[in-house]
Amino acid sequence: MSFVVAVDFGSTFTKAVAVDIGSGELVARAEHRTTIDTDVMDGWHACRVALEDVDRGVKKAEVLACSSAGGGLRIGVVGNEELVTAEAGKRVALSSGGRVVAVVNGGLTATSQRELRKDRPDVVLLLGGTDGGNSAVLLKAAQTLAKYTWRKPVVVAGNIDARDEIREILTEAAVPHVLADNVVPEIGVFAPDSARAAIREMFLAHVIGGKNLSRDPAFASMIRAATPDVVLRGVEVLAGLHGDVAVVDIGGATTDVHSVIELDPEDANLGREVVATHPVTRTVEGDLGMRWSAVPVVAAGAEAGLIADADAVRAAAERRHDDPSFLPSDQQEASYDETLASVAATVALRRHAGRQRIVFGPGGRVIERSGKDLREVDLLVGSGGVLRHNPPEVAARILGSIGTNAQEEGWLVPQRAEVCVDSDYVLAAVGLLADDEPKAAEGLAAHIHGTGARGH
Repeated sequence: MSFVVAVDFGSTFTKAVAVDIGSGELVARAEHRTTIDTDVMDGWHACRVALEDVDRGVKKAEVLACSSAGGGLRIGVVGNEELVTAEAGKRVALSSGGRVVAVVNGGLTATSQRELRKDRPDVVLLLGGTDGGNSAVLLKAAQTLAKYTWRKPVVVAGNIDARDEIREILTEAAVPHVLADNVVPEIGVFAPDSARAAIREMFLAHVIGGKNLSRDPAFASMIRAATPDVVLRGVEVLAGLHGDVAVVDIGGATTDVHSVIELDPEDANLGREVVATHPVTRTVEGDLGMRWSAVPVVAAGAEAGLIADADAVRAAAERRHDDPSFLPSDQQEASYDETLASVAATVALRRHAGRQRIVFGPGGRVIERSGKDLREVDLLVGSGGVLRHNPPEVAARILGSIGTNAQEEGWLVPQRAEVCVDSDYVLAAVGLLADDEPKAAEGLAAHIHGTGARGH
């Protein structure tokens, strides 16, 4: 066998898998707490020893890695109108594997740039105007960044007619920047790919080294992208094998949803979005998590009518918030974890997908939709410790609860999907392999669904 090793430097754990390049077989896996307190490579070295204990051939394997250690990729979005460019910017940032820490609408002023600095974005995504439209707000934002000596990297993805002038402004002021195509070239069109590639470029060139996660230069050379960006690429591989796919990842602080679907052109007139829906989407719910964000989960669940005994669950959530390392010691505590996970997954998917409603007007009965219709998703994949570390029947109940009252209330969440769990946490590895080793990526993706070769 010849191997490739895929590594995810996570915020809490560093995970590594060894994969047979020829078949995509999962040969070995290892994990170690992310050694953010010393050097992140310490955790990787411990993983590598464990992988080599399974097969010595791993020692010669190429290593590909992604990272969300040190807070991941923090993105600030500067746009013009909230309903158009700022909303598009948030979507681009999330699909690029970033966490949106600030959104500035109406351009950038001396005051708003000071507030932006306080949010400490790693990258600023600068947007504004459709191609051929008014570029005044976009130019003013670039001038403000230049005037106040902005030194964090900037991705410019607004009105393409202003690109040359913005390049001159930012270059003269020594502001690191990359120019991308407009993410909203015209109203109703969303084109994120160029901006996503530019954000990835800035992440690799400026952010990874800037976080001082390791003194070892090998760390920066291993990293290919931010972890959520890579996971979304892995979901694309899954979709190539299984059709429409959605993934819900329930974490301690956030619940992430990734979806890749084929859009139905006939549904376009039902949407009410000024920024078009995109086939590849990621959302992050920062108030839905199993530990740090457990208390807001209860509030969201009670509001949605998903929790019967809110007081008891709220007390359980407070225990988990106060002690993020909390592990259930009895069946009752385990049931609280299951409730929190069910609510987090359900609410996160509802927010990601949106809903439809029937409106009666002068023309009669009209169906309107907001969001992304996931009702016909073929495969729903669960991820996160609460799903991986519990018996299969617990994961089945959690993921099965997502469809609760969905049809009656108009939620566009998966309703007839086949369900599985990424029990070996290989989606990130699939994404890392996708471009360089597509055959191995597909073999490993099949493993997630239970049809691939089992590893050791």
